[in-house]
Amino acid sequence: MKHAAPILLISLTIVLYETASTQGAESMELGFPEISRLDSRDPGFKQYLADVEFARRRIFNLERTGEHPRVIAEALTVYAYTPKETDDLLSLAARCTISYASLVTLNRIAHPDSLKHHGPLFLPSAPGLFIPEPPLSDLEQLLASTRMNEPGIAITLNRKEGKVHFRFIPGADFNPTERTFFLHTGFRYPLRHYRLTSSFGMRVNPVTGVLRNHNGVDLAAPTGTAVYAAREGVVTEIGEDRIYGKYIIIRHGNNWVSLYGHLSKIDTVLRKQVESGSLIGRVGSTGQSTGPHLHFELRQNGKAQDPDKYLFQEGIR
Repeated sequence: MKHAAPILLISLTIVLYETASTQGAESMELGFPEISRLDSRDPGFKQYLADVEFARRRIFNLERTGEHPRVIAEALTVYAYTPKETDDLLSLAARCTISYASLVTLNRIAHPDSLKHHGPLFLPSAPGLFIPEPPLSDLEQLLASTRMNEPGIAITLNRKEGKVHFRFIPGADFNPTERTFFLHTGFRYPLRHYRLTSSFGMRVNPVTGVLRNHNGVDLAAPTGTAVYAAREGVVTEIGEDRIYGKYIIIRHGNNWVSLYGHLSKIDTVLRKQVESGSLIGRVGSTGQSTGPHLHFELRQNGKAQDPDKYLFQEGIR
C-alpha cells in the first residue's frame, strides 16, 4: 500500500500584513480583510467562515492526496477583528469554528483573560499552531520544546513593531500539558536538575520516624543549586521555620501558592513580583532536613495539592 509522503519543514514564507489602522479600506489594501462583527450578515465574517471550511478540507485531504504542504499555506488567510467587551476566548473561537489554540498562538496571547485588553485580533483561516521564532513567553518556550521535531511551514507576519516569524503546524492543537499551562493551572519545576527523593502523600518522616502526610515533593540537589519560581506571582512570605528552615511563599492566580523550603539562601524580597523561571533562592539543608534538597509545595485555597499533577519540565529557561 502506497503511503503519502510525510509533511516536511519547508522554506516557504507567506508574508501577511497587519493593518495600519482600523479603517476597512486601509486594512484591505494591506491584505488584512476586516471583520466588524461575528455575524453571518457581515460579509467579511461570512467569507472568513468559507475560508476556514476550505482550509479544513485541504488539511483533511493532505495525507490522502499526497499534496505538497504548501497548499495549506496557500489556503491560509488572516482577518482582523477587534474583540468586543462581551467576547471571551472560548466563545469567540467557537463562533469562528477554529481552535482557541490557533488564536492564542498566532496572537501571542499569554493568558485567557488577556483578550479583554487585546487590540485587533488576527483570525487565521487554517487551524493549527503558530510557534514564533524565537519564542519569548513561557507558553511559547514550552511549545517550541515539545514541538521541536514536528514539521511545519515557515510564515512571516509583518506587524507594526516588525516582522514576526512563525513555524505553522497545520491541524495541530494543544496537548494536555500545553493546555494546562495556558489555562494557568500548570507550574514548571523549580530546579533544572534534581533527583526526586520523596513524593507527595503518606510516608515515614526520615527525621522523626513518624508516619504522616508529606504535603509536597523533595528534590535533592547540591547545596547552592539555583531555585526558580514555578510560576509568576508575588512573594508574600519569607522566613525561617523549625521544619521548613529558610523558606519562600509565592502567591499565584486562582488562589494558588507555592512554597520553597530548606533553602541555604534567599535571593528575592518580600512583595516582589516574580516571573516564571525567576531566580528566587538556593538549595540548602536548613530546618528539619537530612541533606541538601528543596522541599516544594503547591496549595490551592489553602489545601495541599500533589505537585506531580501540575509540574512540567519542558521549556524551562
